[in-house]
Amino acid sequence: MTPLVSVVSGPRARLFACFLRLGTQQASSLQLHTGASLAAKNYYEVLVLGGGSGGISMAARMKRRVGADNVAIVEPSERHFYQPIWTLVGAGAKQLSSSFRPTVSVIPSGVEWIKARVVELNPDKNCIQTDNGKEISYKYLIIALGIQLDYEKIKGLPEGFDHPKIGSNYSVRTVEKTWKALQDFEEGNAIFTFPNTPVKCAGAPQKIMYLSEAYFRKTGKRSKANIIFNTSLGTIFGVKKYADALKEIIQERNLAVNYKQNLIEVRADKQEAVFENLDKPGETQVISVSGQVKRSAEQCHRRRRHHGSHLPVCHHHVLQEYEMLHVTPPMSSPDVLKTSPVADAAGWVDVDKETLQHRRYPNVFGIGDCTNLPTSKTAAAVAAQSGILDRTISLIMKNQTPRKKYDGYTSCPLVTGYNRVILAEFDYNGQPLETFPFDQSKERLTMYFMKADMMPFLYWNMMLRGYWGGPAFLRKLFHLGMS
Repeated sequence: MTPLVSVVSGPRARLFACFLRLGTQQASSLQLHTGASLAAKNYYEVLVLGGGSGGISMAARMKRRVGADNVAIVEPSERHFYQPIWTLVGAGAKQLSSSFRPTVSVIPSGVEWIKARVVELNPDKNCIQTDNGKEISYKYLIIALGIQLDYEKIKGLPEGFDHPKIGSNYSVRTVEKTWKALQDFEEGNAIFTFPNTPVKCAGAPQKIMYLSEAYFRKTGKRSKANIIFNTSLGTIFGVKKYADALKEIIQERNLAVNYKQNLIEVRADKQEAVFENLDKPGETQVISVSGQVKRSAEQCHRRRRHHGSHLPVCHHHVLQEYEMLHVTPPMSSPDVLKTSPVADAAGWVDVDKETLQHRRYPNVFGIGDCTNLPTSKTAAAVAAQSGILDRTISLIMKNQTPRKKYDGYTSCPLVTGYNRVILAEFDYNGQPLETFPFDQSKERLTMYFMKADMMPFLYWNMMLRGYWGGPAFLRKLFHLGMS
């Protein structure tokens, strides 16, 4: 499948992009390597659960603290994915192959890879059980098990993905189906959903909407497309500064946003989607495909152009068609955590929001999507958390009190086109915490290059090696330079 080539202007922009791509290509040969893949011991000073971004980053940092022989990672998957790039894969701007590497290549050299799945945690006895029947003990435990995709909680999924015109950028199995559905689109409704649960990268469900709209414009199909974002939330984004910017884009591009709408069923054989109105539990709306409804969609599109884009889309129709559906699945903590002693009432790892140390077990720590940290679940948040957690554990190992506090920093590069990004950065309080000395709520070409090329380079070559703790130092440099 040939990716869509975004059109950018200016020799400096093209030179910068080529430089970053070259750096990324060269970096691929500098992969890390591991020791034996079979666990030779049943005790480790530091045991890491999960081989995603948080787990690998912390293993690299702990290797420097206690030595490679004293660190192990429990992870069943043979491939490690850089998932933030899937937004661009689903829009045809990147290849899926650029998003993954063999797990063996990213595990720090000498650190033990226990290729198994965790099935039980017993923090009272400082041990865990794996699916191959092995019990492994530890002195310190780092939980980095990520988040679980629950497609099956939507009636008709995941089997519905066997049909055309439906995709999801959240799974390696379905992200390329998004691009196929986008290419095959002719006319009608293009629908994008946001579930009624916590999600990783909360901006991603709408990023693909903006990219799809841009693709329709490039291919001359925009006038035939009725683009709809059905979100369970009551706002387009949780930080007002960026929400205001996104609302302007939504109005300018004539996109329809329906709040408090939750996808509960997909009838893929009929290309119908059923939504529940969260303000009126039990009330549903069906969106379907048929020739007759295509005409209704066009009528709605004209009606919205005449009355304004704030008008709800076709609520007077019980049945509407969609020509394309992008599903963001419900998500939850991994099943192994839900009933574990380390979980809070909602099933997430219960950690102190400033130190990432467990609230009840002082030798247990959490990082990333599996925790109950009250911030967005993004790779940028994990990067910032890894630096804090490294310092926390190092002080606890010395019987000292952690001092460095995590402020909730997270980042969401809001891709609004094939060459534009709004870089949202904020803290626990939803206040902007921006890195660069300019207004990041504006769409910028430079921020697109950062999202598409620079961040993957930093991820593979710095973050996974335990050398990238987020942009705090850049922010300090810029602020010092401006003072």
